[in-house]
Amino acid sequence: MIPTEISSSALSLAEADRLELARALVESVAAERETARSIKEGVRRIDEIASGRIAGLTEEEYRAAVR
Repeated sequence: MIPTEISSSALSLAEADRLELARALVESVAAERETARSIKEGVRRIDEIASGRIAGLTEEEYRAAVR
């Protein structure tokens, strides 16, 4: 489907269905952005440990933290 067909089909839905579609679309964009932020943060933290700027946890510290 081309965008105009998709828009036309979506606009012909009942109000409740349009609201559900809108919610799903907004959530998909928000989820992608959150995932991108999480990945960026993870890479930053790995870089801090790999470069020696901060020390990672010992195995004992890690196990104590997840209990």
